[in-house]
Amino acid sequence: MSVVGIDFGNDTCYISVARQGGIESIANDYSLRETPSYVAFGEKSRTIGVAAKSGQMTQIKRTFFGFKKLLGRKITDPQVQAELSRYPYDCGNTEKGDIAYNINYCGKNKQLSPEQLTAALFTKLKDIAETALSVKVNDVVISVPAYFTDAERRALMDSARMAGLNVLKLMNDTTATALAYGIYKQDLPEPDKPSRNVIFVDCGHTGTQVAACSFNKGKLSMLASGFCNSGGRNFDEAMCKYFAEDFLQRFKMKVYENKKATMKLLTECVKLKKLMAANTNKLPINIESFIDDKDVSGKMDRAMFEELIAEHLTDIEKVMREVLACSKLKPEEIYSVEIVGGSTRIPAIKALIEAVFGKVASTTLNADEAVSRGCALQCAILSPVFKVREFSVTDIQPYPIKLVWENTGEGQATGEMEVFPQFHPVPFSKMLTFYKNYTFQVSGEYVNDVPYPDRHIGLFEIGDVKPTEEGTSQKVKVKVRINPNGIFGVSSASLVEKHEVEEEVPEEMETDEKKEDGEAKEGDKKEGAPEGGEAKPEEKMETEGEAKPEEKAEEKKAEKKEVKMVKKKKIVNKTIDLPVSQRVNGQLSNERLQAAITEENSMNNQDKAEADRLVAKNNVEEYIYDIRGKLCEELEEFMLEEDRNKFSLELEDAENWLYEDGEFVEKQDYQKKLSELQVKGEAVKRRRMEFDLRPEAINQFGQCLQLAQKVVDAYKAGDEKYNHLDSAEVEKVQKAILEKQDWFSKMCAEIQKLEKTSEPPVLAAQFTQEKDQFWQMGSKILNKPKPKVEPPPPPPAETGAKEESTEPASSDSKTSETGESKPAEPGEMDVD
Repeated sequence: MSVVGIDFGNDTCYISVARQGGIESIANDYSLRETPSYVAFGEKSRTIGVAAKSGQMTQIKRTFFGFKKLLGRKITDPQVQAELSRYPYDCGNTEKGDIAYNINYCGKNKQLSPEQLTAALFTKLKDIAETALSVKVNDVVISVPAYFTDAERRALMDSARMAGLNVLKLMNDTTATALAYGIYKQDLPEPDKPSRNVIFVDCGHTGTQVAACSFNKGKLSMLASGFCNSGGRNFDEAMCKYFAEDFLQRFKMKVYENKKATMKLLTECVKLKKLMAANTNKLPINIESFIDDKDVSGKMDRAMFEELIAEHLTDIEKVMREVLACSKLKPEEIYSVEIVGGSTRIPAIKALIEAVFGKVASTTLNADEAVSRGCALQCAILSPVFKVREFSVTDIQPYPIKLVWENTGEGQATGEMEVFPQFHPVPFSKMLTFYKNYTFQVSGEYVNDVPYPDRHIGLFEIGDVKPTEEGTSQKVKVKVRINPNGIFGVSSASLVEKHEVEEEVPEEMETDEKKEDGEAKEGDKKEGAPEGGEAKPEEKMETEGEAKPEEKAEEKKAEKKEVKMVKKKKIVNKTIDLPVSQRVNGQLSNERLQAAITEENSMNNQDKAEADRLVAKNNVEEYIYDIRGKLCEELEEFMLEEDRNKFSLELEDAENWLYEDGEFVEKQDYQKKLSELQVKGEAVKRRRMEFDLRPEAINQFGQCLQLAQKVVDAYKAGDEKYNHLDSAEVEKVQKAILEKQDWFSKMCAEIQKLEKTSEPPVLAAQFTQEKDQFWQMGSKILNKPKPKVEPPPPPPAETGAKEESTEPASSDSKTSETGESKPAEPGEMDVD
């Protein structure tokens, strides 16, 4: 099972994976860890990531980016209009008012949604992960901005499904960062001690997110979060605006009227911004062939830059103070402030953090990869394959949500209830009770304004509700939930029906004597019962074994009892599940989702087919250049001049075909062309290779035969070294030597006459094969070891006179070397 975390950013994406050695980030096919969120459409295939961004200037109208901010939205959305004004490409809309990118793909005009472009990017990220891991990738955890609304989250889930990904969880950026920070900390306080409070500031490409959280050993709890739309691209745009005005005054250039010039300027501003983070001096910006082949230049220092972005810095400071107030933390209660995101490298933002929280910004985490690493850790926690240290994560709901329903009674207004207040823990479920006698609807809505044009989340209908037999309302229980992805919904609904049933129960009948005793005992019990109370029969547990005296007395009384079955009425509760249907914002219908999945698979297969076609084309081109360069050098002697000239013309014709008629042919045509060229080209290469390998193979075979013949001659001469060999087997080796020698001499004679331009009658591999076959048989006979001869036994040791002991030993014991007496072992005998 794959354990992959994806940081889906507006500008770049990162992929991390959990392995036995820990968490590591994956490099893409360009050996880069960051993959740009760009998708470009060519005539035959799509290019995604690094390739799409690097070719942006050549096909600026067909390279799309920034679609993350458009997920789940309509074309009339003010945020959508603001986003589209930033992009150099055109964007349309469908009949239903959805955003549509107009593309021409494989000769066909298509309209794709932001969700489909996101799916294309996810498909690329999936391929990168599968290539790096050599395993199929399905289960992932994807990051999402904490401020994303329900509709945006549902749209992102649809995109993942189109790409064939199973999202175990949509994880908030700040929560993923907090997990990556806290799970490795060994010094967190125990659960019964005060928590460690940490602030996380994530200043990314399109906005800034701030979150407060508390840590205890094995536990992470988010306290509050906030955001603003001031991020790295806003800083770039402020610089771009300044230089555009500067170039208008000095060079009379209208930058914003030229899309390519605008993109060039933005690219240079990003580079300059990074340089100013480490320098306070004035730094130059130089762009060659900017507009009408004219070069431009300008200068900016850090002080001027901070003045240009002062408004955005104010917004960032404001959100920091709001989160501090909502978390109810005092600056002295904050342990540290951790920063991530590319824009946190700007000194002005670090200064803001110190001014608001009273702490110097800490850079413990990797500013770019922390979110993806946190997602990979969450995926490992959710995976049954990996054993991860127990660490619970409690996230929060950023916006308050209420449930609204209609009351049909006269004079009754619409009912509503706030079910999840702001910063309520998630995932979380609540059960609500309604008294209804008809199918009814409830709707989820945000209480306050959110960064989405519609507060309405969705409409949920609870069906099959009917009045009771008496015509009264049913008790309906509705379960509302915010799931781990931060998505609100009605997860289930049920009602409880009461049914009256008759069942037979045993009842004891007593004799008169027993009744009198029973009445007396009953009176005693009633006297002891509290006033107005009711005595309950005592329950007893039967045990096995010998009956006690009291039990025997009870048995005697039981003998006088009679049992009779009596019918009694009983009320039984039966729970009935009710169907729940929904209509929510941002989520595609099942039909549209399946159509989008089919289209994404089709485009992905086309991309793979085109990639294979281009590989086949490159193989032909590479072979032409390779063999043509060698024909006049190392292969010249191994091909007749007439054949060489003819083959050179064939190579030239193949090259011309490759760039003319054969530029867009199918993969099979390239493979056929390559095979035709290899018939002659590989033959001459094989002759050259045989010429190089043949001498060594012949030499080794000849030495092998000489060595074997030497051993046979020594055996026949009576050499004691080989007198253990069997004569029949030696004769067998001699016969094999003669056969191989005859074949060897014949082949060497033919090779001596061989021209370099002719095909050899025998290959070097055949000499090696013959040698191996001969030596496999001969070595077993000639290298047979001599049998071992047992040495003669040593002569018996001479016995001399022993000194008499002053203390004679007993007959059943002997004296050890230490002087101690020990019993004689069986079979041992003293020698006099």
